[in-house]
Amino acid sequence: MARAIFQPRDLAALALIVASGLMVFGVATRPHPLSATDIPVHTANLKNGKTLYIAGGCISCHAPGPDLKDVSADVPAGGKALKTPIGTLYPPNLTPDPETGLGNWTATDFINAMQKGISPSGEHLIPAFPYTSYAHMKIGDVLDIKAYLETLPPVKNPAKPHDIVLASLMRRGLGLWKYIGFDETPWIADPAKSERWNRGSYLVNGPGHCNECHTPRTIFMTSDNSKKFLGGPHPEGKGTVPSLRSLIERGRYKDEADLVSAFQNGEELGYTRMSSGGMGDVQGNLSKLPDADVKAIAEYVTSLK
Repeated sequence: MARAIFQPRDLAALALIVASGLMVFGVATRPHPLSATDIPVHTANLKNGKTLYIAGGCISCHAPGPDLKDVSADVPAGGKALKTPIGTLYPPNLTPDPETGLGNWTATDFINAMQKGISPSGEHLIPAFPYTSYAHMKIGDVLDIKAYLETLPPVKNPAKPHDIVLASLMRRGLGLWKYIGFDETPWIADPAKSERWNRGSYLVNGPGHCNECHTPRTIFMTSDNSKKFLGGPHPEGKGTVPSLRSLIERGRYKDEADLVSAFQNGEELGYTRMSSGGMGDVQGNLSKLPDADVKAIAEYVTSLK
């Protein structure tokens, strides 16, 4: 009689291997949030929070969806579809509504989401939410953004499920992705540069998260920092994003003042390149920043060679 392909001991060994693999996967992908004791005591600066909220372009993604016709377009009630290569996402409600927004979020919840990519329920957040850039920010600045959001009118708008395949498995797998693609190094000022240059560097690399679109990705969908700010495929899957390097040398702008004008005026003064691929929204947000911050961003960006 022919020997069975799998003997009971073989099946037991296979089951042990599978169980061990699942246990390793579970441990390796487990979120590691901060605790309340890790969050410093902070006195909120609402003006700073509003400035950084604008610099982050939060309203561009968290704008009210089409079913919230009575909600002002400048209130981040969420629900507007965001198309990505993995499916359609629906950014959530950032207003202080206690049931459907951030009204019951603690400072710890907010920091974990913004800088660790972990939800209050302990799930990994999809990095279409650019916590990979917000991780470089000062904790006090992130808390200022939270304080500013608390001043906005609450809007009841339950989160809409994302339209992506195997969402739960993918979220858990992000724990592995974070090991290779999540740099949590705080931003550090360059003492050899001016105060304005450093302010621009902070805004661009932190709240402004320009790297997320203007840096190409590796095969693991991590930022290829060997080509930082050199442009690449558009993150929404269509078209390309231009390089931010040598903007003056390549003739994109005449000088730093010309770039400042483009940031502040966009198409109104003929800067048509500011209107494509989502830059229209970015320019609209930049135009609302204090002049000093716009000039700081321009100084930093034009220094990129």
